[in-house]
Amino acid sequence: MLMAYNQVPIPSFMYGTAWKKEATTQLVQQAVAAGFTAIDTANQLIHYQEALVGEALLALAKQGTPRERLFIQTKFTPVNGQDHRTPYDAQADLTTQVKQSFDSSLSHLHTDYLDSYVLHGPYGRRGLSDADWEVWAAIEALYEARKTKMIGISNVSADQLRLLCERATHRPMVVQNRCYAALGWDQEVREICRAHGIIYQGFSLLTANRDIFAEPDVRAMAAKYGIGLAQLVFRFAMQVGMLPLTGTTNQEHMKEDLQADRVTIASEDLQRLEAIGM
Repeated sequence: MLMAYNQVPIPSFMYGTAWKKEATTQLVQQAVAAGFTAIDTANQLIHYQEALVGEALLALAKQGTPRERLFIQTKFTPVNGQDHRTPYDAQADLTTQVKQSFDSSLSHLHTDYLDSYVLHGPYGRRGLSDADWEVWAAIEALYEARKTKMIGISNVSADQLRLLCERATHRPMVVQNRCYAALGWDQEVREICRAHGIIYQGFSLLTANRDIFAEPDVRAMAAKYGIGLAQLVFRFAMQVGMLPLTGTTNQEHMKEDLQADRVTIASEDLQRLEAIGM
């Protein structure tokens, strides 16, 4: 358990709900039953079923796991990341879009606050545009109104994150990025996060790095610690200061993933894993 901003307890592992479709409700309930207390979603119908996460939260509350015991994170997804089913008026100004999307998320999730609210990605690949700054200001306003305990950004480059940290009224408290071993596990962005006390959430740790599981070195290391390859990667992530996401749909894997923190990887092995894809 890490401690974060505003005394919000941050679990060390997060369950991601992308691409779960109709199975979302059942899988979120299974994840919480397995021991996950942090759930990540987005108000984006192409990839997520946020309302079905909400159905799971209602069911869990009836079964004795109240909302307050869970860390719920969702995202504002700009028009360029949506299909025709936008959760806001796509013709409205950006501040209104953020407000409408946020209100719709609260209603989907049957809650009156969020633990973390994240901009799903900047509007462009380089720099931050006027659109980014307007959306970030709208997200900051939700934080100032205490409607969300933390705010953050996803799919962000090191340069964009630096700029945001320099100029924002409220720096991001969370960064969620796809994490490639070949790029030093997003080393540059993680270093900025470390310098500013930002929680780095890594996703696609397994799917983006399938080739490293074939490395004899990695297999030997998993065997040495008596754990599976997925557990090795998740434990490595935790030890280098990441909060990993998993989206497994397998109940056994959910339990195994959560047991990753039972081992400690030695520092020389951590260093080998840090450099493995480079």
